[in-house]
Amino acid sequence: MPHPNDPPDEALASLDQRLGAAEAAQARKVSPDTHAAMAQGYRFVGEVVGGVLGGVGLGWLVDRFAHTAPWGVVGGLLIGTGLSITFAVRSAAKASKIAMDRQAPAPSVSNDEDED
Repeated sequence: MPHPNDPPDEALASLDQRLGAAEAAQARKVSPDTHAAMAQGYRFVGEVVGGVLGGVGLGWLVDRFAHTAPWGVVGGLLIGTGLSITFAVRSAAKASKIAMDRQAPAPSVSNDEDED
């Protein structure tokens, strides 16, 4: 810790050193896989929210021009929700398959039973 009689350069150098040590201690260790997983999660959320909002928007347009309020919005909501969940599940299954393929293959277990 610097003393009150130290020159300012030494005090700044000491402060920089302590700050660097504190930042290094608090720095999170983030792998590239973490960023990829976070991006994938945001993509899933975007697919679901976008599908629902898109379905509601198209239902509203149907209601607006066909004068069927509120059935167009209700139908669009249901169809948009169903489609967006379907697409999100497909994307999740594809991402899961890619992640499993990236890992080392599991050892095969033979079912050889000794015949007497």
